[in-house]
Amino acid sequence: MISDFGTGGVAARFPLGCLVAAILVGWGHGAGKAHAQEAPLPHSTAMELPAVQVTGAQYDPDDVRPEGVTTATKTYMAPKDIPQTVDTLEVNKYKSYGINDLATMLDGVPGVNTSYDMRGEGVMIRGFAADSGDIYRDGVRESGQVRRSTANVERIEILKGPASVLYGRSAGGGVINLVSKQARFDAKSSVTLRGGSWDNYGGTLDINKVINPNVAVRLTADREQAHSFRSGIRNKNEMVSPSITVDTRTGWRWTGQYTWDNVWRVPDRGPAYDQLPAGVSIRQGFAQAGDYVEDRLRVLRSDLSYDFNPAWSLRWVASKREASQDFDHYFAGTYCNAQGRTSAGATCTNPGLIRQSYAWQQTSNKTTSHTLDLTGSTELAGMRHELLMGLDYSEEVRNPRLFSTASSNGFVNPLQPVFNAVRPAQGNPSQQNLHEAHSHALYVQDLVHLSTQWKLLLGARHDSFDFTTQNQLTRAQRGSTGNSVSPRVGVVWQPVKEHSFYTSYNKSFSPYGGRGLLGVSVDPNAVFDAEPQHSRQIEAGVKSDWLDGKLSTQLAVYQLEHYNIRYQPDPVNNPLLYMVRGKERSRGIEWSMAGRLAPSWYVRGGVGLMSAKVVDDRSVPANEGNYLRDTAKRNGNLFVRYAPEGAWYGELGVTHTSSRYTNEANTTRLPGYTRWDALIGWRAAPWNATLAISNLLDKEYWRSTSMPGTPRSLLLSVTYQF
Repeated sequence: MISDFGTGGVAARFPLGCLVAAILVGWGHGAGKAHAQEAPLPHSTAMELPAVQVTGAQYDPDDVRPEGVTTATKTYMAPKDIPQTVDTLEVNKYKSYGINDLATMLDGVPGVNTSYDMRGEGVMIRGFAADSGDIYRDGVRESGQVRRSTANVERIEILKGPASVLYGRSAGGGVINLVSKQARFDAKSSVTLRGGSWDNYGGTLDINKVINPNVAVRLTADREQAHSFRSGIRNKNEMVSPSITVDTRTGWRWTGQYTWDNVWRVPDRGPAYDQLPAGVSIRQGFAQAGDYVEDRLRVLRSDLSYDFNPAWSLRWVASKREASQDFDHYFAGTYCNAQGRTSAGATCTNPGLIRQSYAWQQTSNKTTSHTLDLTGSTELAGMRHELLMGLDYSEEVRNPRLFSTASSNGFVNPLQPVFNAVRPAQGNPSQQNLHEAHSHALYVQDLVHLSTQWKLLLGARHDSFDFTTQNQLTRAQRGSTGNSVSPRVGVVWQPVKEHSFYTSYNKSFSPYGGRGLLGVSVDPNAVFDAEPQHSRQIEAGVKSDWLDGKLSTQLAVYQLEHYNIRYQPDPVNNPLLYMVRGKERSRGIEWSMAGRLAPSWYVRGGVGLMSAKVVDDRSVPANEGNYLRDTAKRNGNLFVRYAPEGAWYGELGVTHTSSRYTNEANTTRLPGYTRWDALIGWRAAPWNATLAISNLLDKEYWRSTSMPGTPRSLLLSVTYQF
């Protein structure tokens, strides 16, 4: 179990309980003060993230373009000034369809492939995994094996390609940054109720209150529960996140936030679709009685900044994060046909039955991180320099306990299922390790304004790291250290204000042959594969505004290489030898657009074409030239919204993913799919109501080998804003 940063009772669950009280007390102040409290306030020069709105225009709720993003440079910058692809998603647009799952929300983003993963998010960017160590919340790494709620997320920023220059270790495909809702001086409050298919119902409370010109508080809370279209599957999510912002208007600014997040579910981890005999409905679930998974997140974050003057500021972000995942369930399984054979041709002794596997696991992750950034602008040699200099420190502790067996008593007839497996008693784990890691980094970035049309972005980072791994069963222990340098260079040319042409080079690293900082063997005879695995990307593109700035597009071409991949050529006879296995390469083109096409017509979406292949594989030469698993050649989405004057509006969207190979040998393939979604809405301040239909044509498809897509479903949401 994970601790809650406090003592017992309410204070333990919500250590900022006093903040909740402050919100309620502040809300109880006389109504006559409301107009004075909500009047425009002097805008601080500190690190306040502006609201998502149309560039240079009054806020338009149907236009999803942000004025600026922070993920790509750690400074608030207009997308056109960034020499790298950045996609943004406004979460509320997806919440209308009942989407709370991060991977489902990212489905259709050009170059991003998603699949169902019971234990994590199942996200790949430009051919490479991005769900274990490349998901961030407000710029802080969300490490660990866990599913997370998006109930407190305002928008999602996806940075395509290597990002080690700012964030350290990375798988290299890109970074996903969740920008959370936090106390602001310009945010409104709202209450939302929703209900729909499969007994899906829930509600969100979002109260933002300006206490005085220097203090704002916010409380965001969400609860939902639902059954699945698959029999026996259900979930319950709860999230509470209070925050406070203090702005002295003299240069000092502080934001404190705590997030309490629980995701509980009966897991849907059935057999792969190619293991099922004909006639099994996609609505058939395979959970045994007592199966469960529970994810817990407890995040405490402090963001303190000081403006020395209008040009220079210092920012210190500290975070303490505890995440845990406990599960006990039967899963997957192999079908034995009437002839006593599996799909692989092996002999089996349970004709007509699926033999499920069984596992229980208890995993906790504790991460403490500190980031200190100095940002400023100065003139040097007749050119303006926007500088960023930073220090990073993080400490991670991971403690997994696992017991699993393929020889379980979970036998199920998929055509006439009866779930009566006798659950094994939880005894001693078969695996239990304690991993500790420390990392230190120094980085510098300079955006040089060479002229009114040319900009040069330079960056470099040095990381040093050490770790210790202890086998808790045998008490064997080992440790090691390493370091890496990550460069970055980009050029932006803006011949006219409407168009920005750019090119860039980025490099990233993943320590110890790509295994990250944690989980390396404690075998005293094993050789540490100390060389990092690297990724490097060359990208070129153009970002443009059209129709007097009402519509924005971005076009990018890239080559992303994953190299210095390590392997053991003879692990049995020579376990001390590691060699370079080879290289993998992803090449592609991506195009996206967002904004207003014509009066009352809005659009958001894009398309990606990708070829991700094995270039060199000395361990399995037959794989050379094969496509990387779980990477689609084509994917994208397009949502068109019609919002004329008046209360009513509507939206129609299409999401497409082409077929994907599910193994390195390219012998099995997951079929592609095209899904249509639609929405009709009514809004008359302060009310807004939407009725959304997901999978409008009731298309039957598979998100992953073991998870079919949701059939046609409806969700009604009603919001009152104040």
